[in-house]
Amino acid sequence: MELLDRFKNNLDSLKSPSAEELRKALASLDIKLEDLLAYLQPADGKPYYRKLLYQNDEVELLVMNWSDIECAPHDHGNSKGWIQVLNGDSENTVFEVKEGVPNELFTEVKSKGFFFFAPQNGVHKMKSTGRENLVTLHLYSPPITGMKVYDLQKCAACIVSEDCGAWWPEGLRQKVKEIQLK
Repeated sequence: MELLDRFKNNLDSLKSPSAEELRKALASLDIKLEDLLAYLQPADGKPYYRKLLYQNDEVELLVMNWSDIECAPHDHGNSKGWIQVLNGDSENTVFEVKEGVPNELFTEVKSKGFFFFAPQNGVHKMKSTGRENLVTLHLYSPPITGMKVYDLQKCAACIVSEDCGAWWPEGLRQKVKEIQLK
């Protein structure tokens, strides 16, 4: 079965899926690193290269190929989702937002085969650790809009456009709204 058919067959039946339904759907795809090698490209100075694999009104599926640069703390807008580590090790730092400012709660390493949850309004950052290239698969519902990226040095946040990743946007076009934190 072609990948696109597998995505459609497993994801098109989801309607406002719960967190558990999303996890089961991601696991049911049974994606291996080898399935996605053709979609991976260098990150070119960014924390990761991302490729949208599938999207409908309810969900979006992305693969990310990570560099050695840590992404910025960010949320996923109004979306929730699951992240599957396909290769390598991911250091995931979870934040609590108090009075608009993210404060680090804990950091954990997730290795190949692990799944971890990204709750709606949850803030985290990720980076590759270890010797193997980090590749992650992400399933979000609904498709991400309104993602907020934080720059803790500037004490600022920015709502970014849908074509920007979890880093401070370089151009004005990707800045939907900049917010000064207290």
